[in-house]
Amino acid sequence: MARSRRRRRKKTGGDGDGSGMERWLLTYSDLITLLMIFFVLMYTMSQVDAQKFEAVANALSEVLGGSSVSILETSGPSVVEGRSGQIIREGPGDTTSLQGNLEALEKQLHEYIKSTEGLAGNVLLMEQERGLVISIKDTLLFPKGSDVLSPGARDIILTVGESLQTLPNFIRVEGHTDNLPINTTKFPSNWELSVLRATNVVHVLSEEANIPEERLSASGYGEYRPLVPNDSELNRALNRRVDIVVLKQKYDYFEPPQMKSEPEEVE
Repeated sequence: MARSRRRRRKKTGGDGDGSGMERWLLTYSDLITLLMIFFVLMYTMSQVDAQKFEAVANALSEVLGGSSVSILETSGPSVVEGRSGQIIREGPGDTTSLQGNLEALEKQLHEYIKSTEGLAGNVLLMEQERGLVISIKDTLLFPKGSDVLSPGARDIILTVGESLQTLPNFIRVEGHTDNLPINTTKFPSNWELSVLRATNVVHVLSEEANIPEERLSASGYGEYRPLVPNDSELNRALNRRVDIVVLKQKYDYFEPPQMKSEPEEVE
């Protein structure tokens, strides 16, 4: 009886069937798989586009809190040598010269405003995170409640446009109104008025100032992006404006890509 029990133990407890070897291989293959996943993750993290990531981070900072400090302002450690703290402030190329171009443009426009009668106080230059904003009061460009340019408006737009010709930056023209309602056949609301005003300024910049069309865009915000509360006639006058925004090149990522070929027609 004792002999048969020993025989049974040998049969059930031995490794002759190879089950122990299989368990070892499973553990080993799991380890190799985890290592492969780890190195794939490391490679993916090393390919992050710092310029696009910072642009997204800045946009989120403005939307969520309006803070002027970027969430990428402080650099952290990097798993890839030479990447730590490497933040691209502008588009590709020499960022110092790009910043210098915007500063030179601002100085040139300041001189133009000072030397031209009627512009001081009616044309404002504002440095913002997104770029340089040239804010022109509507009274210099349009009659009240109209999108037709005034006689002297073209000269102002042309002078500004000539200063922008040599810059590679995208330019966005934004129309703004006050909160007084408008309801006509042509303008059912302030949105239509603001969009058409911005579009007419874009036409002058493109057709007469010879700025490439692909660098221009127009948008209308109506009454919904006021500089100050619309609680007095003076404040409402400040809010009625057209902004010509020279975007910093790091925001090129948010502009729609240009098509390299004609789209195919769908039958």
